[in-house]
Amino acid sequence: MPTDRLEESLSRRLDELEREGRRKGAEPVISALVPAAGDRGPRVRLEGEGDRAFLRMNSNGYLGMATRAEVVAAEEEATRRFGTGPQAVRFISGTQSPHVELERRLARFHDREAAMILSSAYATVMGILPSLVTPETAVISDDLNHNCIINAIRLAGPLEKKVYPHLDLRALEASLEAVAGRCRRVLIVTDGVFSMRGDHAPLDEIMAIARRHDERFPENVVVVADDSPGVGALGATGRGCEEACGARVDVLVATLGKALGVNGGYLVGARELIAYLREVAPFYVYSNPITAGEAAAATKALEILDSKSGRALLAHLRAMTERFEQGIVRLGYETIPGAHPVVPLLVRDSRRTRALVEHLRREGILATGLAYPVVPRGEDEIRFQICADHTPTDIDEALAAISCFSDA
Repeated sequence: MPTDRLEESLSRRLDELEREGRRKGAEPVISALVPAAGDRGPRVRLEGEGDRAFLRMNSNGYLGMATRAEVVAAEEEATRRFGTGPQAVRFISGTQSPHVELERRLARFHDREAAMILSSAYATVMGILPSLVTPETAVISDDLNHNCIINAIRLAGPLEKKVYPHLDLRALEASLEAVAGRCRRVLIVTDGVFSMRGDHAPLDEIMAIARRHDERFPENVVVVADDSPGVGALGATGRGCEEACGARVDVLVATLGKALGVNGGYLVGARELIAYLREVAPFYVYSNPITAGEAAAATKALEILDSKSGRALLAHLRAMTERFEQGIVRLGYETIPGAHPVVPLLVRDSRRTRALVEHLRREGILATGLAYPVVPRGEDEIRFQICADHTPTDIDEALAAISCFSDA
């Protein structure tokens, strides 16, 4: 059956996105990796650009793990032993030892009783929040939380949903007051590091608020944090927002796909909680896990992170982040200060954001512009992401490209 009328409607919507400056358009295709050489870090080549090499300032691979020889070797060796895919979900055909070992390592790294890995951090949040929401549950959420949290709450359909202004802890506490006596259980859900801005939630203060109100709810006030951008990038040993704040939440979600350089997501928490979610979380029960090779690579990356070598990577990452952040401030641009390697350059105008991104690409720098609805209206930005394989020369090259931008 033809779908011409549907296609016409979709085409009109694409045209609207284009006019509004919100259409993301064609994705660049990376055709090759160019190793680090001299005082310059690694580069990439793009389809259609010949042999020209580009500096990536838009990668979540904060520690450069994806190309480390020992991480690649761990994935290759496990793939030879177990094959390229898991063949089925874990409860049907059994699990594989690299998955079990990775879960043990993650639980130990975060000092928790148990861990559970899923296909992505997005799937983790989508799987666990609805599984923890009952018809008598309230969910309280920061209004700049990641899209996965927003959609998970919609899917869950809690009795009460409260959204508080970004990092407004008085409003958070007022939300708890408002649902007291109406709900048996409360989930406070927040990003750890907010990935579009690089700032982070004060988890210590949020936990203190939760403790003050906990006795008013028969099934507790439970704090859930998705710290996917924070783990491996924030804190002296890379344990993320919890380490930066000196706090420990009830349920911690994170990713293997950013600092650890692989693929997949996970959560850590109490043993009984994890056992329950293995039984009921649909994104775990009915979806294949990551491959054994990916699990082995993630275990190796975690081993490197939790070592002297990992602490040196984190120290260099902080130094490069500070160098870049100070540089864009000297150039007269606005940013949101913070220790995390996401450094937003706030442009606040869709057309100018796009023009600057295009200018940077002509200069050999890859960066990503963000507009509504990825960020709030009027907060258009270019999100720069610093990595441990960036060098001082790389940072200065990017700053020089920004300094010669003119959209006159």
